[in-house]
Amino acid sequence: MKCEKCFAEISDSDPREHAGITLCEDCYIDIVAKPKTCDPWAVYSAKNTASQDPTLTPEQQRILDVIKAKGPLSLEQICGDLDISEEEFRTNFAVLRHMELARGCKVGGQVCFALFDDQ
Repeated sequence: MKCEKCFAEISDSDPREHAGITLCEDCYIDIVAKPKTCDPWAVYSAKNTASQDPTLTPEQQRILDVIKAKGPLSLEQICGDLDISEEEFRTNFAVLRHMELARGCKVGGQVCFALFDDQ
């Protein structure tokens, strides 16, 4: 049996079903446990547990650095500059949003991403 997303081999006792497709455990978790940008509880938790100098993953730091240097930027610009997928960006950006380090905004009718404190 193979995962229908990543095509990894799955033992007969370990398949997961989601939306009518068979997934390995890793792909299943990626789908059902994906961070959501607009999550008031995550923002509350991040604000109350983060220190003044939050620890970011290298990918989150790269996203924040490119937004600081060139922002506001569109999704396509960020993904192109950093050579990451849209899914990677969205997963990492959700954490930056929860920590109130970055936010989405509209620039000329287009959704862009900027530093949280930029107006």
